[in-house]
Amino acid sequence: MQAIILVGGLGTRLRPLTDNTPKPLLPVRGRPTMQYAIENLLAHGIKDITLAVSYHADKIREYFKDGAALGANLTYSVESEPLGTGGAVKQAAQNLADEFVLIWGDNLMNVDITELVKVHAANPGLITMTLTPREDVEHFGVALLEGDKIIGFVEKPKKEEAPGNLINAGAFVLRKKALDILPDGVSSIERQCFEALAGQGMVYAYHHKEQWFPTDTLEKYRLAERLFMPL
Repeated sequence: MQAIILVGGLGTRLRPLTDNTPKPLLPVRGRPTMQYAIENLLAHGIKDITLAVSYHADKIREYFKDGAALGANLTYSVESEPLGTGGAVKQAAQNLADEFVLIWGDNLMNVDITELVKVHAANPGLITMTLTPREDVEHFGVALLEGDKIIGFVEKPKKEEAPGNLINAGAFVLRKKALDILPDGVSSIERQCFEALAGQGMVYAYHHKEQWFPTDTLEKYRLAERLFMPL
């Protein structure tokens, strides 16, 4: 199995920390945020990892190089112009096998990738998405479930109106065919792929109930610094 870590965001809500440092290199407990995603993949036997990068790509490449120091085989997919999440993943997946793991690089989590892959292998969907429970659903997209199938999402609902409390945790297995729905160029994988395929019954759920910390704002980043416990 191969993997893509999506790390191209500007980190605007983390300024001034990200003025000169890309979000994936911000430290948590002495290591760059993204390194935990790499180490989690390695712990589950996945060494061939493509980093989909754009903002300060040179600094990320300079830090991680080819990944040998971590025991990984890192390659880089660099956006020459902004492609959105869909375009970035589609470009990074060009040379990958028919199935791959996709990770959002700015979440700190200890998802069991081995179990995620097993759940994906046992269902007929094109995508298996990790879901995690949150109390603050008003800040996230909440999944609509029909058994183990994700049939849609409600974006940032009021807590009293939310259909549940399970949100997209940012860890997936995709069959490459899932990306065919995306247009060339700029696209959103969340809206134009995940939501579209959920409407077709092609997205299944994997449930994660352990550590999960987003780091996309200063408040969330500081909370992750205090509470995240590396494996």
